[in-house]
Amino acid sequence: MGGGCRGLDLARALVAEGHAARCVTRTEDGRAAIETAGGECWIGTPDVIGTLRYALENVTLLFWLLGTASGDQEKIAALHGSRLRMMLEKTTDTTVRGVVYEAAGSIGEPLLASGVAEMELAREKNAIPFELLYCDPHGVRDAWLAEVQQAITDLLAGPRRSTK
Repeated sequence: MGGGCRGLDLARALVAEGHAARCVTRTEDGRAAIETAGGECWIGTPDVIGTLRYALENVTLLFWLLGTASGDQEKIAALHGSRLRMMLEKTTDTTVRGVVYEAAGSIGEPLLASGVAEMELAREKNAIPFELLYCDPHGVRDAWLAEVQQAITDLLAGPRRSTK
């Protein structure tokens, strides 16, 4: 998960529940806030997926919380297209059991729809389970956090199997 405000809130909540949380930040400047929240800091960027590859070691859930990314439009489009696709391919044959994708935010519906399509392709191609977040990331933080925690619960429960 990212080391921004929402990521830090999520890290605090996960750590309070006894989970480990590895948070990504682009520079050392974010380390103190992540560690204060109880998270493990990883320096990397979704703009260069290779910097994140080993961040997946011993990770159960991957969070792609980039619905409010800002900056160059081509780079933002890649975060919800080719970069997301590359990251999802890297989760194959890892301990990752599911992905939480932020399908709401200020980047616009076309880019978010592109990201959802990438998630669906990964599920079809490599059976990667995912949950989508539709709560406004700029809205009430507690509502957003509750939706994330429900997504976590659903992914950790795994697929429902019949005993018949």
